[in-house]
Amino acid sequence: MSEVEKALQTFHSLKVKQVMPPLASMPIVTKDSPVVDVLKLLRTRHHVWVVNNRDEMKLEGVIRYINIVDVLLPPELQKARLGNISHLFKSILGGADRAEHVMERNVLTINEDASVLEALTKMKRYKVPLLAIIDENGKLVGEISLRILVNEFMRLMRIGGAQWSQSGSSSQSE
Repeated sequence: MSEVEKALQTFHSLKVKQVMPPLASMPIVTKDSPVVDVLKLLRTRHHVWVVNNRDEMKLEGVIRYINIVDVLLPPELQKARLGNISHLFKSILGGADRAEHVMERNVLTINEDASVLEALTKMKRYKVPLLAIIDENGKLVGEISLRILVNEFMRLMRIGGAQWSQSGSSSQSE
């Protein structure tokens, strides 16, 4: 077995809780936080997690950077599809003033004891680069992103001394 294969095998068997960043470094607001607080966080982040309160930390939703378009557009410029008008109410001019008004409620999650392989499989299946990590009670305990996973894999390769040769690369820096 090559060093790269060994690194991948080790990587896949890690638990997501072993590679997730500390909770304190995550962008988190409560559902009653003002939309302005969400916008401040999204100036430097691609998402913000929404929890019920800071004590229980029950995951309520996520607000993604791309979804802020709905917040900033006036309601009359948003196209309403039959049966789906919820985005009309996400506009600040439409009355959205708290995180709970603009968040996505259906958040993809993974249990903290799941393996990295399970996280990667879920990301591929649902075509998402980010999962919320929850405990058995639905409490937000972390996050795992494709970027975090790539960094962890590269770290394992350096520790194990694995060399990845890329043939056919057009860049010398790769």
